[in-house]
Amino acid sequence: MLRRWRESDRGPLRNLNADVRVMEFMPKLLTWDESDRLMKRFEGHFEEHGFGLYAAELRDSQRLIGFLGLAVPDFSAAFTPCVEIGWRLAHEFWGRGLATEGARAAMRDGFEAQGLTDVVSFTVPMNVRSVRVMERLGMVRDRDGDFEHPKLPEGHALRHHVLYRLDRETWQQGCATT
Repeated sequence: MLRRWRESDRGPLRNLNADVRVMEFMPKLLTWDESDRLMKRFEGHFEEHGFGLYAAELRDSQRLIGFLGLAVPDFSAAFTPCVEIGWRLAHEFWGRGLATEGARAAMRDGFEAQGLTDVVSFTVPMNVRSVRVMERLGMVRDRDGDFEHPKLPEGHALRHHVLYRLDRETWQQGCATT
C-alpha cells in the first residue's frame, strides 16, 4: 500500500537509508539527520506538485518497507523538466514483485489522475534489479538520453546513468493492465 508519510516512519526510513545493500547504487549511506530531511522533502514535494514519493507498506501488517512514487528531479539534464518514477525497498522485500506492483499503481496515478504524458526512470547500468523493474513496467531505454548525473563529480563510479521512458499512449495500449 502507498500512503503519505507519518512521524512513526522516521526509524524505518533511517534504517533503510543506512543499509549498505539498499544503498549500493547510491552515492552514500544517509545519516539519521539526512534521512529525516529526505522525509521532509518527500512531504514538501506532495505540497508543491500534488504527487510524490509515498511511504510503501505491507497491507497486512502496515510495516513500512520503503518508498515508491513519482517525483520531479531537482537537477538539470537534457531530459528535464520531467517526472521520474522511483523506488527504494528494504532488502528483505526484494524479489517479491512489490516494486513492480507499487510502481504500476504510481504510474496509473500519474497517467490517469495527474494527467502526465510521459514518465522517466534512471539508474546506473549495474543496478540490474531496477532496470528489470523498469522493463516490467513497459519502459524502454532511451540510449540517446543516457547521461552523467550532474550531482556526482566527474570520475565518480556511479555518475553514468541509463534513462528509460514510458508515455501515456504506450501505457494505455497494454502496460496498464500487465
